[in-house]
Amino acid sequence: MTLNRIAKLTGCVVTLSMCLTFAGHAIAQATVKKIAPTKSVVYKTASDTELKLHVFEPANHKATDQSTAVVFFFGGGWNSGTPKQFYEQSHFLAKQGVVCFSAEYRVKSRQKVTPVECVADAKSAIRWVRQHAKELGINPNQIIAAGGSAGGHIAACTGVLKGQDEPSEDASISSIPNAMILFNPVLDTSPEDGYAPSRFPKGKEKTFSPNHQIHAGIVPTLLFHGTGDKTVPYRQAEDFAKQMKAAGNRCDLHPFEGKNHGFFNGKFFRTKIINTKPYETTMTESVKFLASLNFVQTTSDAPEPKE
Repeated sequence: MTLNRIAKLTGCVVTLSMCLTFAGHAIAQATVKKIAPTKSVVYKTASDTELKLHVFEPANHKATDQSTAVVFFFGGGWNSGTPKQFYEQSHFLAKQGVVCFSAEYRVKSRQKVTPVECVADAKSAIRWVRQHAKELGINPNQIIAAGGSAGGHIAACTGVLKGQDEPSEDASISSIPNAMILFNPVLDTSPEDGYAPSRFPKGKEKTFSPNHQIHAGIVPTLLFHGTGDKTVPYRQAEDFAKQMKAAGNRCDLHPFEGKNHGFFNGKFFRTKIINTKPYETTMTESVKFLASLNFVQTTSDAPEPKE
């Protein structure tokens, strides 16, 4: 066989291989892009903005059901971000019978607010879901606050901070969740050694710092954090877990060795991710955690990796 012939055949093989690779990638992306909420509902109007919950319901879900609910809050440094960050997690948990809400909330880039308003919105979201539990088909005593990074911070604030609610809302309906699932959350915002204290009003840094507000009676918490996080140091998670346990609270800390910030994202939000194992592990552990609280009936295997 001549060298020219070999070259032509080799070129065909390379071309075919590339075509198959691109085709497989396109199919995978098409599957991921199908993830979409069942509906959206407005839970609050503030700063001339309608804030919505993007709802993911289990198949055949009915208003007469008593399902567990998870309310997710996106990350973005209280400055930006999108509810789409937790679409994939919501989609997965809905398959386990959980009603999920990926929440919008005010941020600095869009509504010129501080993290104080972000926390108020998170508390409003938890309260709204509990207030409308009957029509939503959920159990008002099985509502979980969840979120990543700054979204993990405001989720943690719903369970840790006392007060800080919108004054106009019905305080007889609690804004405190029944459990928390936190993904590399900001837990220390103190001036001494915290994350971005300058983004808080002067004198309010520790008021909104979960690590400085821990007390007895905080709800069970599942905490995921990368030991190599260069944005929010792992020591914040260690400190939180240590204080929680000292106060008699449950806190399950799952370290991810060497992982940096945002390790938990799936392919829907971070399309270039190759290793989906961290996402899968966080989902598997989340279901186990919910099962330990009797909030779901069974544990589940990890979701299929999306190549």
